[in-house]
Amino acid sequence: MTTATTQNPSAAITQDAPVSGVPGDIARIDGLCINTIRTLSMDAVQAAKSGHPGTPMALAPVAYTLWQETLRFDPANPLCPGRDRFVLSNGHSSMLLYSLLYLTRTQAVTADYKPTGKVSVTLDDIKGFRQLNTRCPGHPEYHWTSGIETTTGPLGQGLATSVGMAMAQRWLAARYNRPGFDIFNYRVWSICGDGCMMEGISGEAASLAGHQKLSNLCWIYDNNRITIEGHTTLAYSDDVGTRFLGYGWNVLRVSDANDVDLLRRAYAAAAATSDRPTLIIVDSKIGWGAPTKEDTSSAHGEPLGDVEIAGTKKFYRWPEEPKFFVPDGVMEHFSAGIGARGSALTNEWNALFDGYTKAFPKEAQEVRDMESRTLPADWAADLPVFPADAKGMATRISGGKVLNAVAKRVPWMIGGSADLAPSTKTLMTFDGAGSFQAATPGGRNLHFGIREHAMGAICNGLALSKLHPYGSGFLIFSDYMKGSIRLSAIMDLPVTYIFTHDSIGVGEDGPTHQPIEQLAALRAMPQIMVFRPADANEVTECWRTIMPMTHHVTVMALSRQDLPTVDRTKFGAASGVARGAYILADAADAAPELILIGTGSEVTLCLTVHELLAKEGIKVRTVSMPCCELFNEQDQTYRDSVLPPSVRARVSVEALSTFGWERYVGLDGLAIGMTTFGASAPLSVLNKHFGFETSVVADKARAVLARVKASAGR
Repeated sequence: MTTATTQNPSAAITQDAPVSGVPGDIARIDGLCINTIRTLSMDAVQAAKSGHPGTPMALAPVAYTLWQETLRFDPANPLCPGRDRFVLSNGHSSMLLYSLLYLTRTQAVTADYKPTGKVSVTLDDIKGFRQLNTRCPGHPEYHWTSGIETTTGPLGQGLATSVGMAMAQRWLAARYNRPGFDIFNYRVWSICGDGCMMEGISGEAASLAGHQKLSNLCWIYDNNRITIEGHTTLAYSDDVGTRFLGYGWNVLRVSDANDVDLLRRAYAAAAATSDRPTLIIVDSKIGWGAPTKEDTSSAHGEPLGDVEIAGTKKFYRWPEEPKFFVPDGVMEHFSAGIGARGSALTNEWNALFDGYTKAFPKEAQEVRDMESRTLPADWAADLPVFPADAKGMATRISGGKVLNAVAKRVPWMIGGSADLAPSTKTLMTFDGAGSFQAATPGGRNLHFGIREHAMGAICNGLALSKLHPYGSGFLIFSDYMKGSIRLSAIMDLPVTYIFTHDSIGVGEDGPTHQPIEQLAALRAMPQIMVFRPADANEVTECWRTIMPMTHHVTVMALSRQDLPTVDRTKFGAASGVARGAYILADAADAAPELILIGTGSEVTLCLTVHELLAKEGIKVRTVSMPCCELFNEQDQTYRDSVLPPSVRARVSVEALSTFGWERYVGLDGLAIGMTTFGASAPLSVLNKHFGFETSVVADKARAVLARVKASAGR
């Protein structure tokens, strides 16, 4: 027998009885919206048989109140430049965000920022939560689902990224806002949890945010006292409020995540704070509304189970069937709230920018170019060409010169170092560059302090805000920021990481500061371009290649020691960098029988060996390979022209790990590099100790050639 409730599920919950699971004084439609978020989340996790239902259920009132009443966001235009940014740092609670994107009918856009006319998240996507090709993967993914401002997964990353977004707003406002034209005045909101607070990156980022007095930033901390292993008392007893007061933050507290009125007042207080960022500590119970699993870790990392879901829906006075049920009026209510407010925001911003364009056409064009990641037409006009010089200069020195030439022409290029700018030579020194500080937010030199991990995530936030950021440090310390770099790559962000002191050339600082495996690890990461230039002109060409890239993370590995500037009238043109690898010196009037491949500081060594072997009558070719990934992208014809398959005698030389070079030297070749950690001594001593000398490399190259000839019966 079919009941009326089955025929019309909304009839079961549209009576005058209060909505269960929310305060009795909240408007009925608000309660239905909150419980819709909760039930969509529990049904999606159950269907996937994996995921985290508890946090979305507990935080439904927190997120609903923020989105419906406070967040300045237009679901119909999710890329409006004037929008607030929302970051779900505790990304395991992704169903909270997917439910909101679905219920608000947020529209989808393409990779080049064009609307598709379709919604970002469909009900089928939610039903396919965590499955292949759904728009609802296990954690929020930027580029994959419109309305998601950044990829979050590793805890704390979203928080640090939100600091970059807040810094970007400060910088954009300082450069482009004019009296009567506040085109950049958005706020950044982030929801986070205990795991985010435990991770060290959040402390790094919070410390810097407090120093910079980022009053446009608010973190909403879900203080539910539960992690995967159980209650936080197992490993965590911080007084978070006191810690953040020490960072210089405004700290507010909401004692019950279901108290919508108190949440509303907390958000208003955060928005009214003008001298520091705000932390709102919200006390919640994980899986709230699921009585038998309340306050347990199982509701955090596991589906509730059919029995528990049935009991919870009964508690909510919710129909058990159909699953993924959305009551009548819920989506319309979102449309009348955040939808109408967002539409007004877009219309107001567009009208404001039209007036701005008429009053400030040059600045308006900069904004349009920046938003579309289009470089100024003259961005490369000052790129230097360096004369041949036997002494040369360190590529960190030439790197600083080229960086300044580029940045002066690209106004939205901004960046800095983790307290190492005097060593990495990454300070912008041209007139007007200045330093970004609370009192001077228009400065383009960022000072991250000794906070490598946060620096990487902050650069991601800057790039997501359409600036062109760079962060710099010593190559060895890329280990401290690998998580952030990996997220740069996953999101295809045009962030440039400038790493100096790129080999055992660091010398006396010893093994702790001499990178060995770091470059190989970076090269192993998908969607990243790693450049190790051989001289000053290769540095110039690296930047010429890097700057137009809009969907690649790039790494520059630069030397501490001086490197000769190659005579380009005698050897191959540095423009070959654009193809990743090129012929620098070749056998005279003959096909090569031996190929030497070098990068960075070892290219000069290869050239010296080349000349020695050529005098002996050996037909040798020297290849400079500044970017393996770029070379791998070239067509087979070009790759074979540089590294002919018929030439099996190949030797690579790089004063770093040999890992990965077997791809280029083959089974018959030899990769010369580091197979141990370094040592503390002057560079000349280290080169002799580890075999980076002309005679040693020449002997090994001769041996490879002899072995190949012998195996060929010659």
